[in-house]
Formats: sequence, C-alpha cells, structure tokens
Amino acid sequence: MQKKISIDINNLRKNKNHTYRPISSGLERILYNQIKVLDKGFIRVVDYMGNDSSIVQAARVSYGKGTKKKSLDEGLIRYLLRHKHTTPFEMCEIKLHIKLPIFIARQWIRHRTANINEYSARYSILEDEFYIPRTTNLAKQATSNKQGRGQELESELAKKIIKILKEDSKRNYNHYLWMLNEQENKEYDNTRESLSRELARINLTLNTYTQWYWKVDLHNFMHFLLLRADSHSQLEIRAYADILLGLLKKWVPITYKAFCSYRLNSADLSQESLDVIKKLIKGKKVRRENTTLSKREWDELNLLLY
Repeated sequence: MQKKISIDINNLRKNKNHTYRPISSGLERILYNQIKVLDKGFIRVVDYMGNDSSIVQAARVSYGKGTKKKSLDEGLIRYLLRHKHTTPFEMCEIKLHIKLPIFIARQWIRHRTANINEYSARYSILEDEFYIPRTTNLAKQATSNKQGRGQELESELAKKIIKILKEDSKRNYNHYLWMLNEQENKEYDNTRESLSRELARINLTLNTYTQWYWKVDLHNFMHFLLLRADSHSQLEIRAYADILLGLLKKWVPITYKAFCSYRLNSADLSQESLDVIKKLIKGKKVRRENTTLSKREWDELNLLLY
C-alpha cells in the first residue's frame, strides 16, 4: 500500500496546474509532502481551498461595498476571532492524508464536524505497523486526573512494558494473518477456509496504524487545535496537533496569529473570576472563602494570574 501511495504522490507532483483561485504560498510549497509524526505516522496536505483573503472577502459580503478602505485585513480577521464569528472561517477548507494509530483515531473521530474516509480493513489487509511509545513517554496513572499520566515509570519496568507491547502486537497480527490464511513466509493451506476480513480485524491491537483522508473547514480545524494542542491533551494526539498548528501558520498566517492571541494562548473567565480580578486590580486582598469559586476554579485562576 505504501509503495502505491508513493507512486500516486509522485505523479501528482509532476503535474502543475494553473489556477485563478486564491492560493496559500505556504501550503503550495509543502503540498503532498509527508510530515512524520510519532514513530510511523504522518500528515500530508492533499488539497485546500482559500486563504486569509478568502476570510476577509466572505466577511465583507455582509458589510457591503467600500469597507475595505476602512479596515485592514488583519484588523478584520482579529475582530472576527475576538468576537467569535464563525462563518467567514468556514469558507476555507483543508484536506489531509493522515496515518495514525487506531486508539488516536478513536479520539480524533469525536470531532464530528469533518468529512472522513478511512482505509477499510473490510476490503483490504492492514499492514503490520504498530505505534510503540518511547520508554520516556511511559508514565504512571495520574492521581488527580483519571484520564491523564503521572510520573515517569522506572526504567526496567518501562523496558518490560515496551517488550510486552511489541510481542502482543506481533502475536495478534500473526493470528490475524492466520485467520485470513495469509501467513507470511509459509505455504498457504488452500484447503483451509479463511475468516472474513471484517471479522479477522477485531483481533488487532489498538496501536495498529490506520489511514484516512480528513477534510475540515478552518473554523472547525481551529476548534480541533484548541482542544488537542492543549497541554492537557494526550501526548500522542498532541503530537499530531502540533504539526497541524504549523500547517495553520503556513496556510493562513494572519488567522494563525489571531488564533494564538484570542484562542490558544488566552483564557475564558467566568463572571465570578472577573469579579476577583477587579478586586485585585483595586489592590484588595481576596480569599477563596470570600468568593463563590470552587477550589478547582480558584486554582485555575491562580495559575493564570501568578
């Protein structure tokens, strides 16, 4: 499969097409290039529509003729993001070819506002490629967060876990091939019936790599990044989000800058939190007991302020 993909990509790169549509010079330079993620994953830009000027154009349809002289593009884009306008950003889209472990795909698919077409193990045989984390990325269960990691595991235990992950992945894959009657380096038993592909795949481990095309508009692309590029997100999906953040910068640099200002590196505050900040600005001392904030919200506010 990988060889066929490489041939298809090379053929696409040979053909240069003239276009009258708005282009992103940043994406044009990396179109079809494979950007590696994790140990065996990748992200590749397959296609896109629109750029920063497309957002401005869409917004000014509502404002009427002649407003361009009154507002710079950057100022308008920052205004749109600051005031949480969405439809102008939905005018831009991007299509990506992504290779990722199945357990990350199951997290990714929760972002339902996209179009996805995944490699089908009902029709084809998955390759023996598995995500194996580095020993330094193996950590204990966090005590304060039920879905997070705590301290790094002791070295010898981490090595043993890596060994188990590799052995289980390979064993289950070999059983998968056996059920399909597709064993490697063995003569096929033509007299034995094979299990259907759609059933044999259920024995594969969740670290098996899959691939899909993911098409999403810019508004929902940024929403994905807001959640998955966050430090609280799982390390593996955050690795993909970091690459996507770089693609955002290449695709729509003005929007990227505004996104960092008003979304990624900003914070939403409750009315109660704002009341605390107003008192602090006036030089007053504030204790949590004198507010209606929960301990968690109080701690989160303090992390932002100090």
